Amino acid sequence: MKHWTEGFEDDDADEPLVRPYTITGGRTAPERDDLTLITLLTAMSEVSPETGRGARRMQPEHRTIVALCKRPLAVAEVASALNLPVSVTKILIGDLIETGRLRARPPLAFAQAGGSPEMAILEAVRDGLRKL
Repeated sequence: MKHWTEGFEDDDADEPLVRPYTITGGRTAPERDDLTLITLLTAMSEVSPETGRGARRMQPEHRTIVALCKRPLAVAEVASALNLPVSVTKILIGDLIETGRLRARPPLAFAQAGGSPEMAILEAVRDGLRKL
């Protein structure tokens, strides 16, 4: 039996046949603006029905993200593992946060410092760069 993709001419054989626009259901920008490259993601062990939209079916990429995030990972690491653009990954992560399957939090250094690094650290970095 012939696979449905056989015979398609693709300009770049290394690119997947399914385009990011299809993976995100036509969405081109994430709905959440709080996800940065270093935001840490952790899979939730149990999903609460009142946490979000449970009706949306999980795609293979969603399942892969949940499996990857059994240990905390940054958004950039997840995008790299999926081999997808960060913007597409953020859309998928937003879906999972909304349904209660993922939890997002800033890195510990930022959380402990009240949301930003200490001024002394920034000044030391600045001074070190000037000496170069």
